[in-house]
Amino acid sequence: LEMETAKPLGMFYDNVSILDLDSAAINNVYIREDFDAFSVTMAVLYLAVCIVGLAGNSLVIVTILKLDKMSSATTVYIFNLALADGLFMVGLPFIAIQNFQDQWIFGDAVCKLVMVLDGINQFTSVFCLTVMSVDRYMALVDPLRFARWRTPRRAKIIAALMWFISLFPVLPMAIHFSATYGLCTVDPHIASESWWLAFLSYTFVLGFALPFTVMIVFYTALLVTLRNARQQTSSSMESHRFETQVTKMVVAVVLVFGICWLPFYVFNFCSLHRIDLVLDFTRGFEFQRSFTTKAKLLAFHAKEGPCCKG
Repeated sequence: LEMETAKPLGMFYDNVSILDLDSAAINNVYIREDFDAFSVTMAVLYLAVCIVGLAGNSLVIVTILKLDKMSSATTVYIFNLALADGLFMVGLPFIAIQNFQDQWIFGDAVCKLVMVLDGINQFTSVFCLTVMSVDRYMALVDPLRFARWRTPRRAKIIAALMWFISLFPVLPMAIHFSATYGLCTVDPHIASESWWLAFLSYTFVLGFALPFTVMIVFYTALLVTLRNARQQTSSSMESHRFETQVTKMVVAVVLVFGICWLPFYVFNFCSLHRIDLVLDFTRGFEFQRSFTTKAKLLAFHAKEGPCCKG
């Protein structure tokens, strides 16, 4: 098989769009007898994540709608985070089947829909985690001062804006993803190396660099403010315990976010120039994408901890 310029692993489907191949070449690449066990494993893993994720996120959504009715800004953001992840779970069975059969059998329309849902989930969930870091700062540092910014109505407006903004980064996927070559992937005749570089650059900024910076800034400010407040007053065991809980939550959320998403973008940028690196990392990258989905739930539960209610 003669390979041309490598393309990224794909923002929303982590396989085969990395290569600029015609239909015959794609068919040749996907005759992978030694990958059969891995394909089955990944398909089972995707389905398991789908079942657990749908159950967990559905429980969160139903609980909020029935018991809380989105009566606070925090639950509005949690509701939208669960909804975004739930939409992503709906698309996992389709990706699992493609992994198992090495072909897309659902047509162009479903291909575009699944990729768009995946992309919207990616950006909306990241935006939710970012906004929640700002919300936690306002809730714990000076709740009275920021009360008017933390009303359910304002939170719903912000959530609607997050969903709307998330549409723009995934528009190229809606336009250029298709099942023309038997796989749900970007048309290799459209996605040149410069196209991928531009796409990866702005999605990296919007989906990782900017949100990660905002999270670090606000969580650092939160910890510094709490520590200064404790030092200026008579310290008690309860206040020290509270500060420790918040510190653990902050470290957990920041680490999980960085560990989950940084490899995703590193693999994509590296794949622009290193075909062999891409092929070596494809298996691990598919597992990492599945791991990211589960790890986001850990960050979500960390934010739900007792020290962060309100």
